[in-house]
Amino acid sequence: MAQLVIFRHGQSVWNLENKFTGWVDVELTEKGIEEAKNAGLKLKKFKFDLGYTSNLKRAQNTLKLALEQCGQQTIPITNNQALNERMYGDLQGLNKADTAAKFGEEQVKIWRRSYDIAPPNGESLKDTAARVIPYFESEILPKLKAGKNIVIAAHGNSLRALIMYLEKMTPAQILAFEIGTGVPRLYEFDSNLNVLKAENL
Repeated sequence: MAQLVIFRHGQSVWNLENKFTGWVDVELTEKGIEEAKNAGLKLKKFKFDLGYTSNLKRAQNTLKLALEQCGQQTIPITNNQALNERMYGDLQGLNKADTAAKFGEEQVKIWRRSYDIAPPNGESLKDTAARVIPYFESEILPKLKAGKNIVIAAHGNSLRALIMYLEKMTPAQILAFEIGTGVPRLYEFDSNLNVLKAENL
């Protein structure tokens, strides 16, 4: 029975500064590094065959630190843009409070929490799902079907898209679902890849 563990990268510099990050390639904070290592401690009881992450170093470094912590740093890792955070377009680099002052709190809330309304020149969660899910189905699902245990370190919104798909959530349910930094979520499947168990570690 294949296992999948997914987790969001540790706190980044722009998480700390309350900025829209999106595809901007920022580093982890000291706290983020600790969160990644703590995630790794929770993964010691698992044996992974493959790892996947995005093209952004905050997720790559989180996975690297976690795997070092659980002694599995030699597994093959695939980086792919499909797992990148949601692209926030014109909001990237802006402080979230400043953005609310500029565009209005209600408008910013719509951009952040609606399923299919994108910020200017950016992606909605629906757009993000449109790249995450096909990649998961073509690249990762066949490996799970073959019995491989897989770990994915990615981002709040790319993981939201994946959780929505795996757990058959509605847009309203997934938008209300909080994903903490560095908190691994375990999935266990039956032979037909139906989810038997989904739980935070």
